[in-house]
Amino acid sequence: MHIEVRQVHLRSLKEFASHYLMIVLSILTALGLEAWIEHVHHQHAAAEATANIEAEIRENLVHVKESRDHDFSRMHALEKIRDGLVADLKAHASIVDINRHIHEADPDGLYLDWRWPSLRREAWDVAVANQSAGWINSDRLRRYSSIYAAQASESAIIIQDTSSVFSGQRMADILVDMQMDDYQPRELLRVVNQMAGAASEAGHGLDILATRMDAALSNGADSDAHKLASN
Repeated sequence: MHIEVRQVHLRSLKEFASHYLMIVLSILTALGLEAWIEHVHHQHAAAEATANIEAEIRENLVHVKESRDHDFSRMHALEKIRDGLVADLKAHASIVDINRHIHEADPDGLYLDWRWPSLRREAWDVAVANQSAGWINSDRLRRYSSIYAAQASESAIIIQDTSSVFSGQRMADILVDMQMDDYQPRELLRVVNQMAGAASEAGHGLDILATRMDAALSNGADSDAHKLASN
């Protein structure tokens, strides 16, 4: 900020005081205007960041719920096959009958296909990088932060949990043996049970994440509605 003081000849103390007051008022006005412009800029940046983050979270939530529903669908299909295998083993069914029952339970064949979506965070990273996140309301910022933290933590948990209940190589081997009608039904039962467990872990992990995201977004909507009502 630069203020150029006009050169004048002061003839009295009163004139000096008047001139001094004008300079002070000019400086204060300039500072106030600069602060107001900066405040408007911060508000605009915060509003833009908020809109981008909200859109990103809601898009992620859609993908989370879609993958969750898919994983639960696979879990139920695999559980149906597993329960059928248990019944066939107890009845000492032949391989031919077991294969037929598996096909009847799931005509598309025996497969796992559990899904975990790629969850975006570009809007959040940009807001942090350009410091506009610091101008967002603290309650709202805390909710956003909790959502992105939940995305990261649940992704890490699902990798750990599925690896503890599922062996991909074991599944690949038994599926090859099934194509040649040369497998042990009890071994197949154990693998299918693992497959159902992996789909269950993924589905429940996504369900937990969806619940946390929904709750954070709902709390924000309730808070905004309360502020509007107060005003």
